[in-house]
Amino acid sequence: MSIKQDENAMTTKTKGYQALPEGLTPNDLKAMYEYMVLTREYDERCLKLQRQGRIGFYAGSFGEEACQVGTAFALEEKDWVFSSYRQPGVALFRGVPLQTMMNNLFGNAEDIVMGRQMPVHYTSRKHHFLSISSVIGTQIIEAVGCAMAAKSKKDDAVTITYFGDGGTSSNDFHSGMNFAAAFKAPCIFALVNNQYAISIPVRKQTAVEVLADKAKAYGMPGIQVDGNDVVAVFNATKEAVERARRGEGPTLLELKTYRAGPHSSSDDPTRYRSTEEMEAWKARDPILTFKKRLEEWGLWTESFEVEVRESVQSKINEAIKVAESIPQPEWETLFEDVYSYVPQVLADQRDDILAHERGLTLTNEGEFPL
Repeated sequence: MSIKQDENAMTTKTKGYQALPEGLTPNDLKAMYEYMVLTREYDERCLKLQRQGRIGFYAGSFGEEACQVGTAFALEEKDWVFSSYRQPGVALFRGVPLQTMMNNLFGNAEDIVMGRQMPVHYTSRKHHFLSISSVIGTQIIEAVGCAMAAKSKKDDAVTITYFGDGGTSSNDFHSGMNFAAAFKAPCIFALVNNQYAISIPVRKQTAVEVLADKAKAYGMPGIQVDGNDVVAVFNATKEAVERARRGEGPTLLELKTYRAGPHSSSDDPTRYRSTEEMEAWKARDPILTFKKRLEEWGLWTESFEVEVRESVQSKINEAIKVAESIPQPEWETLFEDVYSYVPQVLADQRDDILAHERGLTLTNEGEFPL
């Protein structure tokens, strides 16, 4: 994404309006908005792709855009991200190409993992964005291990891991929090409290009223943040990152937000959530509320909105077009990237499958199968 406006001109334009947040320039704030819009548009289009039968599965992050962009904005390139399946905005902000992410959804031949992983399970070694796991909480202890490795190497890189309110009930959450605090691992625990673990509300998951209070049991700071306020999320994350870099250990950030959409394309949230509840949170939509603040700062115009929307939609359209044109991975790729050399038992299985595939091809052409 690019911001065309001149920094000095924009700074001058904001005079007479409310003061900008400390540490954020006009270009920073506009970029935050762009990435929030990109994340929302990406979610909407990808869910439609699933409904149209063009991809098999999708898990959106509707309503959680501020949590993603706010945290990602506080990180540096050298930092490491251990995400859940609900942070596409973090991957996009980190620089993971939109095409790479779309290829994952289609599982085509140019997908990094050659279609072997579920959709919305992105990965990019280049961007320090680690492969996502569907198993709840496993990324937490992986992130702590990475943080400990950085500390051991005297590397000032920080690790951040994302998980939901349901993840705080997993064994890996407790193990990861305890280990990180005991050894002062430079790890940020980004707890995205979106109020539901699929269909189970927070009140039925734990007796703790404020999830950030769980940090006290492990001896680390726990901070509850308005997860629908991108600037508040950025400030809290920035403080936690700086603390970790100073060698002062981990922080638990509870980003209080709401999962505005379904848990995944397989879910119907109307079966367990009331219309009144959803409408109340819709009024706090993080993109709309941030848009109003940009207007107050003199940074939002109709032309800017049109430019952002058209740019985002064009990029997404192109990524979908390209991803659909790429064929599926060849059968042979099933046996690659597994061992440094192919053992005989695997080679025999490969030969059997390829022979079977050739037989099916010949049959379709009107000839006898092998």
